[in-house]
Amino acid sequence: MSNGTSDLTIWLVILVLGIGTFLIRWSFLGALGSRDLPEWMLRMLRYTPVAVLPALVAPLVVWPAATGGQPDPARMAAATVTVAVGLWTKNMILAILAGAITLFGLLYML
Repeated sequence: MSNGTSDLTIWLVILVLGIGTFLIRWSFLGALGSRDLPEWMLRMLRYTPVAVLPALVAPLVVWPAATGGQPDPARMAAATVTVAVGLWTKNMILAILAGAITLFGLLYML
């Protein structure tokens, strides 16, 4: 390898990451898959997508790679419209469509 990392090191990292990923998934599916979970845990698991989605989208809005990490008014406006329509209508599809239309419309105009 040209950067000083040997092939053995890369394969070792891939193997360790693979084992770690398997154990994380097995801990929920293999060890707990056939058991009834407590009500408080089921309630907390319901909010997982609500917590993960903003964590995935926020960097794309605040530090978009398309603008070199600089905040972009079109993306900020699209995120604002998406949240506003989602809160107003409680309809995820409508919120996504409103945000996409806002983003592409502002990118076309700006």
